Amino acid sequence: MPSQGTIGDRVRGLRLSRRMSQAQLAGPDLSDSYVSLIESGKRTPTPVVARLLAERLGCTTEFLLHGIEPRQRIDTELGLRHAELELYHGDPAIAADRFGDIVKAAGEDNALLAAHARLGRARALEAQGKIGRAVEAYERLRREAAAHPERLADVPLMAALCRCYQRAGDVMRARDLGNKALEQVTELSLFHGEVAVDLAAALADAEIGLSYVEQVLDMTGVPVPADRTTEILSLWQASISAAEGEDSALAVRFADDALSAGRPARIAAQMARVAMRWAEISAARSDSLGQVDEMVSSATEVFSTLPAASGEHARSLVVLARVRLTSGDAHSAEDLATKALELLAGESEVIAASAHLVLAEVGLARSDGSDGLFIPSLERAGALLSTAPPGGTIRDREIAGTWRELGDLWGKAGNRDRQTGAYRRALEAVGVRSTVAGAVTSAVFVR
Repeated sequence: MPSQGTIGDRVRGLRLSRRMSQAQLAGPDLSDSYVSLIESGKRTPTPVVARLLAERLGCTTEFLLHGIEPRQRIDTELGLRHAELELYHGDPAIAADRFGDIVKAAGEDNALLAAHARLGRARALEAQGKIGRAVEAYERLRREAAAHPERLADVPLMAALCRCYQRAGDVMRARDLGNKALEQVTELSLFHGEVAVDLAAALADAEIGLSYVEQVLDMTGVPVPADRTTEILSLWQASISAAEGEDSALAVRFADDALSAGRPARIAAQMARVAMRWAEISAARSDSLGQVDEMVSSATEVFSTLPAASGEHARSLVVLARVRLTSGDAHSAEDLATKALELLAGESEVIAASAHLVLAEVGLARSDGSDGLFIPSLERAGALLSTAPPGGTIRDREIAGTWRELGDLWGKAGNRDRQTGAYRRALEAVGVRSTVAGAVTSAVFVR
């Protein structure tokens, strides 16, 4: 059965395969000129006309409209949902492969499903840290969205690209896309939902549109989700079992329920990231420390409920410790930094190094570093940073910034050699080799 890419192509292909003229297909209900317009793509048949044409051509309405039979379509829909579950609750690498399979299965005969599968694959690539390939995929999708706005929305793609370009170190491109997306959502007064939350996260990372970020935080808050992991996995398995029993409709229903069950936690985690990034920016400017403390505390509470967010939980504890230290509460800062180290248990060298730097500052604040906490904490931080592997532009800049902080504290300790060494390691982390002792270019540490 012919299955060319457009409705018009399918009507023409089926008509010719049945050796019918346009007049015969039109019958007493339609004009042959109207059939000609449909075949040329200048008219789209209404649902009533589509059913009439399908009946005369001997195919299903579903096939005529979408180029795929009902069973094929529901199986493809099911595959798409299982790939999404793999992305959110499983292995992004497996999700990328499954999305790729769906793109091949859907082809151009079902452009809408294929577009959503390509979007899923781009997200899966991003989740794996394959930022260059993710950017290429998102850019192709954005061109498709411009040509076919009925398939894909542009704002989520701009938010994704803003996020990816920021991670890749192309700050100007990230901010340009973020501002364009911001213009559109501002016109729509959109401050709720996943699109608003994802954009707020991208803008916070790029340090632009902070008034919009604050509005999203104010209207959405930082909700603490219930742990529904067991429910999600149970529904996912029920969907797989139903599919194996060839009950595709029930399998889709279970998969939809599993995705819906996971949605509150996904939004909560994203809002916690927005709150933490906003708090970091505000704390650096010494703005509203009480509100900053409240935001980071909320983020910490959210991350503590998410089994897969131990690293983000530890990072939020370090950020909160810095806020408490700035507010003069050294005891609380020490407790929080210590808790972060216990949570990391030897993982994530950069976060652990930052926690040790907080402990060093606590020691410095107490007794000019004479309580035995200051120097050992600096040494531990340096040892951890020395073993931290590079991981792309954003991570390298984070490593560089932490080396710089270590250098500043060695300066306060009066150890110029170690201060210079830390600054040099900071430059090296971002690919700068300096042969001049003590030469530091602060611009490369802008985060």
